[in-house]
Amino acid sequence: MNNSIKLKRRLTQTLTYLYLIGLSIVIIYPLLITIMSAFKSGNVVAFKLDANVDFSFANFQGLFTETLYGTWYLNTLIIALITMVVQTSIIVLAGYAYSRYNFLARKQSLVFFLIIQMVPTMAALTAFFVMALMLNALNHSWFLIFLYVGGGIPMNAWLMKGYFDTVPMSLDESAKLDGAGHFRRFWQIVLPLVRPMVAVQALWAFMGPFGDYILSSFLLREKEYFTVAVGLQTFVSNVKNLKIAYFSAGAILIALPICILFFFLQKNFVSGLTSGGDKG
Repeated sequence: MNNSIKLKRRLTQTLTYLYLIGLSIVIIYPLLITIMSAFKSGNVVAFKLDANVDFSFANFQGLFTETLYGTWYLNTLIIALITMVVQTSIIVLAGYAYSRYNFLARKQSLVFFLIIQMVPTMAALTAFFVMALMLNALNHSWFLIFLYVGGGIPMNAWLMKGYFDTVPMSLDESAKLDGAGHFRRFWQIVLPLVRPMVAVQALWAFMGPFGDYILSSFLLREKEYFTVAVGLQTFVSNVKNLKIAYFSAGAILIALPICILFFFLQKNFVSGLTSGGDKG
């Protein structure tokens, strides 16, 4: 009996380690190729892992002196920051309202949110393009921000509501008995307890514009209005003039603001803050 249990444990551990090793290879291998290509001196004609690299920062310098990468980077940062602030604010308020209040069509609107999420973005591209033409919004960042914010609300509002539901209602009731109003209960009592999910929502909202290619390429047609995802694609879209090194260097720089925000928010990625918070 004991031998059978030990054999199962060893088999489970072996499969787990094999899975983790395979997953690490899938993640690390393309990352190494990108790093090697970014720091290679001279022209790079293909993505391949080559340890014989003369490390140079020429490709990073060339991005800002020979291309519009600096403009694309600034465009994306502005879009990402505004999207993060607006989307997170709306989601937090919506999640709190759905969790704490009963109002007309509450359940129906939650179901409607789920139905909206079933429609893929690809199916709405034509509608977005026609809307942009009607509003004269092609090549305008505000319209792209509007779509990012609107697209992120339905499912994330569901997630935020679920996290608010983990905070005991007795905390609200105790604060109400102490004379706290609606806003004070939200801002001082409940919101500090859901900071982990707020931090996650902010990070997701910020990452979205950096990784989106389809929607931004559909609505941004002039090079000076491109985001980094669309701009980097121009480096590898022309087979006769591939700029693999520039593409790799630009891809690495994309990760910098995301990593900075992650390290800034990581102290909030802590669960279980509501434990012991009930006054009972």
